This record gives sequence, C-alpha cells and structure tokens, in this order.
Amino acid sequence: MAGLATGLIHVKLKVRDLFSGIIMMTALYSVNLRLAGDSALLPLPRTSFTLFRNNPVAEALPAGCSTLIIALIAALAVKALLDLFFKTRAGFLLRAAGDNPQVVTSLARDKGQVKILGLMIANALVALAGGLVAQEQRMFEISMGTGAMVLSLASVILGVNLLGKIEKMSITLKVIIGSILYKISVAFAIACGLKPGDLKLVTAALFLVILAAGLFPKGGKKHAGP
Repeated sequence: MAGLATGLIHVKLKVRDLFSGIIMMTALYSVNLRLAGDSALLPLPRTSFTLFRNNPVAEALPAGCSTLIIALIAALAVKALLDLFFKTRAGFLLRAAGDNPQVVTSLARDKGQVKILGLMIANALVALAGGLVAQEQRMFEISMGTGAMVLSLASVILGVNLLGKIEKMSITLKVIIGSILYKISVAFAIACGLKPGDLKLVTAALFLVILAAGLFPKGGKKHAGP
C-alpha cells in the first residue's frame, strides 16, 4: 500500500520522486505508531513464535549460526523470486523504466504504471525486511529503520561498481555481495578503533571512494579535449 500511495503521489499528482518519498515516509511514521498501539517501543515476549526462534526449523539448526542461516535462506529466496520476475515482460519493462523510460513509451506502455509497480515491489521488500529485523531482535522501535536507506545505497553502489564488469553475475547477487562488503567495511572500521558514532564518516568515505573510482577513465587513458 505504501508503494502504491507513493507511486500515485509521484505519477498522478506530478510530485517529484524525492518529495513523494519524503511525504510517504512522514505519513508512515504515524501509521507504524498507530499499528504498534501508540507505543514507540514494543518488545516481543521471549516465548513468542518467530522465524528465528521457538520453531522446529530454528531449533534444528546449530545454535550459534541459526540466525545467519535463516537470514541467508530468506535473502536467497527473495533473490530467486526477483530474478524470475526480471525475466518476465513486466520485469523487462521495469528495468527499462529505470534505464531508459523512452523504451517503455515506444512499446505502447505507460511508464507511470511501471514506476508504480516498481515502487510497490520495493516497499513490499522493505516491509518484509522490517518484519524480519523485528523478529530477529524481538522488538519493534519506531526509529529502527533510520539509516537503512544509506545501507541500501551503499550496497547498490559497492556491488554494481565493483562487480560491474562481471556480466554473468546477476544484479541481485551483486547487491547482496555489496551489502556484505559494506558490513565488512564497517566491522573493520570498528575493529580499527573507530567509535560507533564515526560510522557515518566511514560510509561517506566509502561513497566517495567508489563514486570517484567510477570517474577515472578505464585503462588509464585520458579523454581528449574538444
């Protein structure tokens, strides 16, 4: 529903994509708070049945890495579904809408509807990820999603820019590997003695290095001037 609302605001009301996202995120704060019973912090009892605990599958896995295994299975399942979707006609149109919207128009398709579909899928994945995190941490906190956008952007930038030359690797796998590399970079920064408050600095440095690396000519050749 959030993706549909964001798409309608952006496509039908002609509000810019950035502003439409901000409007929806502001509204969702109140919606999430109402769903949590007007409580900014909602803990889950330790006996609650979740995907990660108190179920036969989680209890059958090794205690030390059950959470990692279940999270990996969930990520791979979503990746497989996305890969199958991107091979369909709707998936090709969605990718074309991001790369070259004129292609969608030339195929007699409404690019606005394609954008709405993409936003619905994206917000559904966000809701799924939020539910998984809440179950793993056994709590819901109204601001727990703050900073998730930075992580997602870092994952996409790292995965696509560093692994862009590997044509046989799917874009979804590149993003997953990028998220792992981002977390490794953050863990390495903390291990080197940086404080948790310095993580924003580490993230900014990673963005700068990856984006700047993409500006350098390939093969060390400089472009000739006009």
